Formats: sequence, C-alpha cells, structure tokens
Amino acid sequence: MAQRRSSLGFLGMFGRSGDLRQLDTALRGADLHPALVPEGVKLTIVNLMKDRWPDEPPPRAYPDVARLFSYCIAGPETFESSHGLQQRQDVERRIEAAVEAGDSFDAQIVLMALHAKLINAEVVERYGLGVD
Repeated sequence: MAQRRSSLGFLGMFGRSGDLRQLDTALRGADLHPALVPEGVKLTIVNLMKDRWPDEPPPRAYPDVARLFSYCIAGPETFESSHGLQQRQDVERRIEAAVEAGDSFDAQIVLMALHAKLINAEVVERYGLGVD
C-alpha cells in the first residue's frame, strides 16, 4: 500500500493535504485556532496519527487528538470554560494514563506540545512533565 503523504501546499498552487485540513478543522472544533499551531507541529501530529492508524484514522481520531492538544495548550480552566467539566475530566484521565504508560500515542501528543514549547505551565506542573 502506498504511504499517504501530507502536504502544506506551495505558494497557493498546491492545496493542503486532506489530513492537515482535517486536523485544522478539529483544532477549530477544540477551540484552538490552527494558526496558533506551527505547521511543523501539525505535520508531526498527522505523522504520529499515520503511525498509529496506518490505513486511515477513524472519524473520531482528529477531534480526540485536537481536544488533548488543546487542553495541553490552553490549560485546565480555559479548556473547561470552552468544553465543560466532563470533557476536561476525560482529557485529564487520558493524560494521567499517558504519563503512567510512558510511551503511548497520547503521551506522544503531550510530548509534542512540551517539545514545541506550546504547553501550558499549569499542565507541566500538574503532571510533573519534563524533558530528560
């Protein structure tokens, strides 16, 4: 099977690939404007998704990833004000499981936010995140 390729486009001549458009839409749905996320970070996220789901991510994958990433950037209170207590708790459980597992898909998304220096300081402190 041919590997799917992601494309940022070029000088308006070639369009963005479908996976990047889906991620942008999901980020907007998670109350995070895509322009606030560097293109390299978005490319890395879709590549992590390709590793996780080699055929095609399921329909819920982009919104789930976007909510997790949005929480990491916005922090607990801001995220809750946009998404509600239940979604905040759901994301926090995912982060707790990711920290415990150490090397999971969710851990890679959190680590991406940390390495890109986009992560909220409160999230770093709450979960004891750091780069070794």
